[in-house]
Amino acid sequence: MNSKTKSFTERVFQSAAPIWEKNHLHPFVQGIGNGTLPEDIFIFYMKQDYVYLIEYARLFAMGAAKANTLDTMAKFSQNLHETVHFEMELHRQYAAEFGISRKELELTVPSPINLAYTGYMLNAAYSGTLTDLVACLLPCAWDYREIGLLLKAQNGDTILSNRYEKWIHMYSSNEFISMSQWLIELMDNLTKGLPEGELSRLEKHFLTTSRLEFLFWESMYRQDSWPI
Repeated sequence: MNSKTKSFTERVFQSAAPIWEKNHLHPFVQGIGNGTLPEDIFIFYMKQDYVYLIEYARLFAMGAAKANTLDTMAKFSQNLHETVHFEMELHRQYAAEFGISRKELELTVPSPINLAYTGYMLNAAYSGTLTDLVACLLPCAWDYREIGLLLKAQNGDTILSNRYEKWIHMYSSNEFISMSQWLIELMDNLTKGLPEGELSRLEKHFLTTSRLEFLFWESMYRQDSWPI
C-alpha cells in the first residue's frame, strides 16, 4: 500500500510492530498465557497496574474536557466511568483472589517506570491537543487487545485451567475490543489532513508510549522498585 493512502493508525501500527512483537514475546506476557508466570511477579504487577489505571483514567477525563464534539465528550466520559467503576472493580476483585487487599492496592507506590510512563502520557495530554492525548492513550489499549486475543488463540482450551484466565478474558472481551476500536477510529478521524510535521510528533508519542509499555513489562518481570 502506498504510504500516501495509509491511515495514521496503519502507519503507526507498522512503525510499532517490532516493539509490539517484543511485548508479545516477553516472558511476562507468555507466562500469563500459559499460566507459568510466578505468582509473586503477578502480585507485584497487579499492584502497579492498579495505580497505573488511576492515572490512565485521568486521560479519559482530560479527553472529555478536550473533546471537540459532544459525542466524543460522551464517549470519553463513558470510558472514564467504565474504567473507574468496572475495570478497576474487576481488578480489585481479581487481586483479592491473590490475597491483595484494596488497601494494599491503594497504598502502592508507583515504580520508576510506572511513574515515567504515566508522567509522559499526562504531560503530553496536558500540554498538547486531544490528538496528542489519543496518540499516548491508544498504544496501551490497542496492544492489550492484541495480547489478549493472541494469548487466547495461542492457548485455546487450556486457558480454562490457567490461573490467569480472567486476565486474558478481560483483555480479549468484546467490551475491551470495542473500546480500543473506538480509539483507533478516533485517532484516524483526528489525524485526517494534518501536515507531516504534526503526524511525526504524534507518531513519536505513539512509539514512545509503546516503548514504555515494553519497559513496563520488563520492570514488572524483574519487580523493579525504588532503590532507596
